[in-house]
Amino acid sequence: MSLAAASAIALAAATDRAFGEPPTRFHPVAWLGRLVGGIDARVPDTRLVGVGIAVGIPTVFGPALAVLVLAGAASTRTAVGSGEGVTAMVLAAGALVVCSSHRMLLEVATDVVALSVSDLEEARRELRALAGRDASDLSPAHVRSAAVESAAENLADGLVAPLMGFTVGALAASGLGLATVEGLSVAAGVAGWVKAVNTLDSMLGYRHRIAGWAPARLDDAVMWLPARVAALLLLAAGRLTRQQRESRHSPGPTVRPSVGQTAGIPDSPNAGWPMASIAALLGCRLEKPGAYTLYPDRPLPTAAVAHTGVRVVSRAGWLGIGAAGVVVTGIGSVVSRFESYGVVVT
Repeated sequence: MSLAAASAIALAAATDRAFGEPPTRFHPVAWLGRLVGGIDARVPDTRLVGVGIAVGIPTVFGPALAVLVLAGAASTRTAVGSGEGVTAMVLAAGALVVCSSHRMLLEVATDVVALSVSDLEEARRELRALAGRDASDLSPAHVRSAAVESAAENLADGLVAPLMGFTVGALAASGLGLATVEGLSVAAGVAGWVKAVNTLDSMLGYRHRIAGWAPARLDDAVMWLPARVAALLLLAAGRLTRQQRESRHSPGPTVRPSVGQTAGIPDSPNAGWPMASIAALLGCRLEKPGAYTLYPDRPLPTAAVAHTGVRVVSRAGWLGIGAAGVVVTGIGSVVSRFESYGVVVT
C-alpha cells in the first residue's frame, strides 16, 4: 500500500510537470466551481446555508473521487481479471493532479513578473488568475509583489494541503489494514475533501458574505498545518537557492522569529506564513495596498528578485512532493512491519 501511494504521488508530480492541469471543460474542480456557483445563486445568504454548503459539498466531492478510483479498479478486474492495483494507482494519481495546482500557477506568476517590465496592462490582466484584488492601479512593483505573494500562498493552498490530505489518507488506510485499491481510494477521497474545502473558501469566504462564514472558518482550520508546513518548505528551499545565499539579506538566526512575528499581519490566520517566509528569504517588502505590508523597511521586489521568489516556490513544491513520498513510504513500511507481527495499528 505505501509503495503504491508513493508511486501515485510521483506519477501525479510527473504528470503535472509534463502536461499541467486538464482543460477547464474536463476539470472536476471546475465542475465543482460551477456547481457551487449555481447553488450560491439560488439559496439565501444565511449562516445556516453556509454551514450546509461547508459540510455537504466536500462530503460529496471527496467520496466521489474515492468511488471513481474504486470503480475504475473494479472495471479493470472485470475486463482483464487483474491489474486493478495499477489502475487504482493511476486513477489516484489523476485525482491528486486535479486536486493540486503547481506548474500552472508558477507559469502564470512567471509571466506576470516578466510582463510587469514590458507590458504593465497585460501584467495586471494576467494577475487576475492569481490574486483576487483590483490590479487596475497597481504599480509594476506592486504587481510583482502580488505575484510573489500569490505564488507563496498557493503553494500552501494548491499543493501542500491536498498533498498532505492524500498522505494522511494513505497512512490512515494503511493503519486500518485496507488493501491497496481501497487505501488509494481513501487517499484520493481525502485529497478531494481538502480541495473542496479550499474551493468553497475561495468562492464564498468573503467578509461581506454571511454564508461565507462557515466555509472560511473550516478552511482556516484545515489550512492551519499546511500553511506552516509550506513556510518551512520555503525556508528550506530558500537555503538551497544560490541567489538567496548570496543576498545581503541571507537569513540567519533571526529569520524564523521574524517570520513568526510578521505572519500575523494579514487578516488570514494562515496566509501570512508562506508570504512572510518568502519575503524574509528575498529581503523584500510584500504589500497589498490598503490591507497589509510585510517588512515595510525593505524595498518592493524587483523583477530579478520576484523571479527568484517564483523559483524558490517551485523548489519548495518539489521538496514537499519528495517529503510526502518519503513519509508515506517510511511510515507505511513501519505499519506493515507491525502488521506482519500480528499487531494491528489503529
